[in-house]
Amino acid sequence: MKIGVVGTGLMGSSMALRLLSSGHRVWVYNRTPERLKPLDLAGAVVCSTPLELAQAVEAVIFMVTDGAAVRSLLDAMAVGDRTASSGGNRPSPLAQGAIIQMGTIAPAESQLIEQAVIQAGATYLEAPVLGSIPEAKNGKLIIMVGAESADYQRWQPLLACLGTTLYHVGPVGSAATLKLAMNQLIGSLTAAFAESLGLVQAAGIDVDTFMAVVRQSALYAPTFDKKLRRMQTRQFADPNFPTKHLLKDMGLFVAAAEAAGLATLPAESVRQIVAQAVQAGYADDDYAALFNIVSPMPQLDKPAL
Repeated sequence: MKIGVVGTGLMGSSMALRLLSSGHRVWVYNRTPERLKPLDLAGAVVCSTPLELAQAVEAVIFMVTDGAAVRSLLDAMAVGDRTASSGGNRPSPLAQGAIIQMGTIAPAESQLIEQAVIQAGATYLEAPVLGSIPEAKNGKLIIMVGAESADYQRWQPLLACLGTTLYHVGPVGSAATLKLAMNQLIGSLTAAFAESLGLVQAAGIDVDTFMAVVRQSALYAPTFDKKLRRMQTRQFADPNFPTKHLLKDMGLFVAAAEAAGLATLPAESVRQIVAQAVQAGYADDDYAALFNIVSPMPQLDKPAL
C-alpha cells in the first residue's frame, strides 16, 4: 500500500522503517526535515509539505506530539477546511482513504478530529500504542484501536504490520482513554519503584537482595528491571520515552479522570513529580530521571573554612 507517516521522531521513524521492510511504499513528512535523511536513504519518499504527502497515499499515520499538532497538519492537508471563507468543508485528498492517529491525545480531542475527517470524506481511526523503539522496529507493538468495526476490519492488516497484538477497544475515544490509563501506570509505577529503590539504597540494603524479593512477589513489574540500571547509574540520556512526553500524558490523564468524576490526587501527585523532573532539566531524557527527583544525589560536604 501507499502509506504516509507524519512525525518521524523516535517512534515515527521506527514505524516507517517497519512499513518499508514489510513491503509498503512509504511517504514521510516531518517539520524538522533533517530527521528525514535516514528514511530517505532507506527508500521512503520525502515530502516537503503535508498536502504533497496526502495527495500521494491511501492512508496517513500520525505520530506527533499532541492533538493541536494533528489538527494543524490536517488543515495543511486540506482534510476538512474550517475557515469561514471556504464555504464549508471541501473534499479531502484522502477521500476514501484513512487518517490513523497513533499518538497519545485526549479522548474528546480525538472525537473532534474524527468529525472533521469524516466531513472531509475520509476514515478516521485512533490507534495509540504500547511499546517503545525496539517494538516499533520489530513490529511488536501493542495497538489499541478506537474505530467503527468496518473501518477496523479494513485497516487491520496494515496495523498488523506494526503490532503483534491488536485490540479493537470500541468507538473513537475509547482507545485514547485506555492509552491514558496505561500511561498513568507508567508514571505511577516508575515513581513508586524509584521511591522504594531510594529508601533501600539510603538504608544500605543490597539492591540485588531487594530486586530478588520484588521479582518473587506479586508486586513485580518488568518495567522495574528495565529502569533499574538507569536509576542506579543515574544515566538518562538516549531515551525510549522522554520525560516531557510523560508529563503531557499525565496531564491528559488527570483531566480525563477529573471529567469522569474520579479523585485525581494520586495521579496529580505523580504528575507534579514528573513536572519537577522537566523543570530540573530532564525534559529530553528518559523518564527514569524521576529517580533524581524522589531520591536526589547526596550533597557532598563542603570543606571546612
